[in-house]
Amino acid sequence: MENNELLIVDRDFMRLVPLARGKGLAEELDRATVIPAERMPRDVVRMHSRVTYVDEHSGERRDVELVFPDEVDVTLGRISVLAPVGSALLGLQQGQGIEWPFPDGQVRRLRVERARPPKR
Repeated sequence: MENNELLIVDRDFMRLVPLARGKGLAEELDRATVIPAERMPRDVVRMHSRVTYVDEHSGERRDVELVFPDEVDVTLGRISVLAPVGSALLGLQQGQGIEWPFPDGQVRRLRVERARPPKR
C-alpha cells in the first residue's frame, strides 16, 4: 500500500457515505480506494477493527474499536468513525500515521501501532 493510499472496504464505504456529509470523513472517503473485504490487508484499519494507536502529540496510547455512530460504547472502547480520531484512523495501515486537525484547533499526529481485523 502506498504511504498516502486510503483503503476502504466496499460495504463500509456504502454505509459511510451518507454519514459523512460535511464532515472530515467526507474528504477521506473522496480519496479512498474502495476494495472488496476479501482483498483488504489484515493490518488496515476498517470498521470494527481493533486498533492500538499513539497520539504523538501527547504520548497517549489507546486501544479502541472503530464503529458506526449507533454502536458507540466508550466503556468498551468503541469509538465512532465520525469522531475526529475515528476519521483519522480509518484506512491507515499498521505503522502509518496521519496529521489530523482536532476540534480544539490543534493538529495532532496519530500513528497506528497495531490493527486487528474485525471479528464479525
